[in-house]
Amino acid sequence: MTHLDFSVNVDHVATLRNARGGTFPCPVEAARIAVEAGADGVTMHLREDRRHIRDRDVERVRAEIAAPLNFEMAATEEMVAFAERIRPPYCCLVPEKRAELTTEGGLDVLRPGPFLKQAIARLRLAGVRVSIFIEADPAQIEAAAALGAQAIELHTGTYAEGPVEHRAAQLARLKAGAAAAKAAGLLCHAGHGLNYDTVADIARMPEVTEVSIGHFLISQSVFEGLGATVRRFRAIMDAARNI
Repeated sequence: MTHLDFSVNVDHVATLRNARGGTFPCPVEAARIAVEAGADGVTMHLREDRRHIRDRDVERVRAEIAAPLNFEMAATEEMVAFAERIRPPYCCLVPEKRAELTTEGGLDVLRPGPFLKQAIARLRLAGVRVSIFIEADPAQIEAAAALGAQAIELHTGTYAEGPVEHRAAQLARLKAGAAAAKAAGLLCHAGHGLNYDTVADIARMPEVTEVSIGHFLISQSVFEGLGATVRRFRAIMDAARNI
């Protein structure tokens, strides 16, 4: 099976930094360590309220880290203009609510806001490959393709964080979504809530070309070290892909 790209989300390194102010720990340094340990790319979500990642963090990763940046953002004029300026290789459009602790589900592209199609067109014109974070629903996937997205990221949170007895059904839903993405001509990524116990089943899906992992990985690195945690995830995914 082909190589599975592994993007490390460093948002919560910034969360820890911002708890005390100042500059430590630095998410840019975390990105550098993750890439050296085997990550293929770096994910950062610049939220409207700047609760963790800040503009300068994104600018520095774009300038200083050789690995591709996957820039997560809401489809707003502010964020599209920012992306047009820094031109990350990849962008993932996500839903965003000010009060939420983390992204709570996929973007509903069956009821897109009036700006979404324009945002996708502008990002593509800037040379950015656009994905949309959505649920594994064939109708949502077809709508994402119709809007001009080049990829989707399947929301794996319900599978990874829900009751264990429901995992088989959720995994089947994700597999069907991955197959629908391939049929629609879209690249298929996956992420949210994945940990050591749940990532292998996702990695075994041949349609999935990239996974993004953040909160568990950064939290586990408190105990194991960031480089060791990245290497352990890389080994689990490679074994699942039979590489």
